[in-house]
Amino acid sequence: MRAGSNISFFFSCGFRPFFLGAAAWAVIGMSLWAALLSGQFSFTTPYGVIGWHAHEFIFGYVAAVITGFMLTAIPNWTGRAPVQGIILAVLFALWLSARVAIGFADVLGLVTAALIDSLFPLSVAVIALREIIAGQNRRNYKIVVILALFAASNIWFHIEVVNRGFPLDSIRTALAMVVILIMLIGGRIIPNFTHNWLIKQGIEARPTAFNAVDVLALAFAAVSLASWLVLPRYVLSGALLAAAGVMHIVRLARWSGLQTAREPLVLVLHIGYLFVPIGFIAVGCSVIWPQTVPAGAALHAWSTGAIGVMTLAVMTRAIRGHTGRALTAPPMTQLIYVLVIVSALARLATMIAPGNTLALIHIASYAWIAAFAVFVVLYAPMLLVPRRSSDASMGNG
Repeated sequence: MRAGSNISFFFSCGFRPFFLGAAAWAVIGMSLWAALLSGQFSFTTPYGVIGWHAHEFIFGYVAAVITGFMLTAIPNWTGRAPVQGIILAVLFALWLSARVAIGFADVLGLVTAALIDSLFPLSVAVIALREIIAGQNRRNYKIVVILALFAASNIWFHIEVVNRGFPLDSIRTALAMVVILIMLIGGRIIPNFTHNWLIKQGIEARPTAFNAVDVLALAFAAVSLASWLVLPRYVLSGALLAAAGVMHIVRLARWSGLQTAREPLVLVLHIGYLFVPIGFIAVGCSVIWPQTVPAGAALHAWSTGAIGVMTLAVMTRAIRGHTGRALTAPPMTQLIYVLVIVSALARLATMIAPGNTLALIHIASYAWIAAFAVFVVLYAPMLLVPRRSSDASMGNG
């Protein structure tokens, strides 16, 4: 295949450039963070190293995964052709430019870096809106609203840096938007993929169909997150978050996850979603007992846990399906899942072993780097060469 054909193929569907870019950045970004923590590396940034780390995780890594997923799933929702070619290449270039701009903000200046960085999430929201309107897919307007709020949070991040020095509220808001996306999208794909696998295995158990329990759990989670964003230090906000966590444990328990133990490709989705209620409960406890439960560690139940595990679960499954591979997790893919789960658990362990915080953070960092390094080695070839057979559906409804 000629170089031009290779480039054209790479930009034929959103998951190819953005899943590969996200995974590579997960390795690079976390390696820089680990080097900063160990004193092996230092750099000047107007965001502060913690602000830079949070931004590049949420608006760098997570934004790329969301974009890859949306650009691949939206055609299934709307029946329209996928965004590809020059538009997809420009969108990917905007994402890359944002990583450079944030890294060299001290040279470019905050305003220039902010303008470059803001273009990517705004463009994703606009493209998603265009596709969903053109496809008359009203059911997914709420997804566009969340993408727009996510993009607004990125702009707010830069405003906070200028006005307050540290972008605390914008980071919390963006994280809340991602958690809501996981609850919405996870609530579609996890029961659906589980249902399909159980049928193929001849197992009688079935996930409970979407009903009033799901509506109540989602609504209560949205209310608790709103309370946390507006009143982050109030005990009532913490209590609402913890209650939402319990409700989502109930929601997850209805999806027959224990029946999927023989197939890690399906089971890992349930494990990833489990970190959603763990995060609600942990963050709720950090609000109620701030001296006992560190807020930073609690938030990592959502970031490293729910987001890290769920994104890897979705990326591995999507790539295997869209490149004609069997929908099963080979041993090395299972290793990816184990490593990212270890990363999440090590980070959460700092809540109960504060005396070992630095060591546990290093373990979490290196396990994260290893997970995504293995992912890149295994899945980059699948993303760079033509698929084996026809597309498998990535999303449903």
